[in-house]
Amino acid sequence: MIEEIIESMINYFGNDVSRINHALKVHGLSQNIGNLERLDDDKQFILEISAVLHDIGIKISEKKYNSSSGKYQELEGPKVAKEILEKFNLDSKILNRILYIIGNHHTYSKIDDIDFQILVESDFLVNIFEDNVKKDSIEVIKDKYFKTTYGTRYLNSMY
Repeated sequence: MIEEIIESMINYFGNDVSRINHALKVHGLSQNIGNLERLDDDKQFILEISAVLHDIGIKISEKKYNSSSGKYQELEGPKVAKEILEKFNLDSKILNRILYIIGNHHTYSKIDDIDFQILVESDFLVNIFEDNVKKDSIEVIKDKYFKTTYGTRYLNSMY
């Protein structure tokens, strides 16, 4: 199923290769960290789908608000994600959790479990590179937002 969701994300973003690549990188790190942290099957499933679709609201945000700001992504993302995920007949508890994570992934005070935590760490790992974040800022990010063993190891190794 994750493969079909990835295909749906790619079709949705079309020729926006940088957004597709971002989602795939965040998914790859999330998948790996989740497995290393020994998430149960449901949490791993939620994490991976959330990772693939975490920025899915950015396209509408840019069109509607002329902005890719996190607050607009959080506002628009769950609607788009729900449309994409409808055909997969997910359990409502799992679907609602995915939509919660997508709808709050820039509001770090709302991190409430390891699936959400790993998504945020994976997104930071990718964004630090893509945004060319300076070393002193990376230390602040690490101290403030990194909590998992493997997310922290990756951050230390990569940056």
